Amino acid sequence: MSPSEELDSLSSKELHDRAVKLAVRHGDIRFLWQLLTRIPAAEATAGRAGESEADIKWVVPMLDDYVHSGDGELAEALRDFYLDYLRGHS
Repeated sequence: MSPSEELDSLSSKELHDRAVKLAVRHGDIRFLWQLLTRIPAAEATAGRAGESEADIKWVVPMLDDYVHSGDGELAEALRDFYLDYLRGHS
């Protein structure tokens, strides 16, 4: 199985955990900031439009979202972002 196929077989939660762990280990603030800025759109995709509007206005909720960005529908909405990052660093 190729590394790309291995990544495709992982759950969105596993992709999140790997991508965030890699970014933290490498001090990749750019990736972590991009994750934070993508969460409002991901919440809208996941059917949480009210939360996405609030997140655009407040930083603190974004930090809370960061903590939960590997969970459920939010992780699914960010799946391609995690895959792209992990493929670029494999």
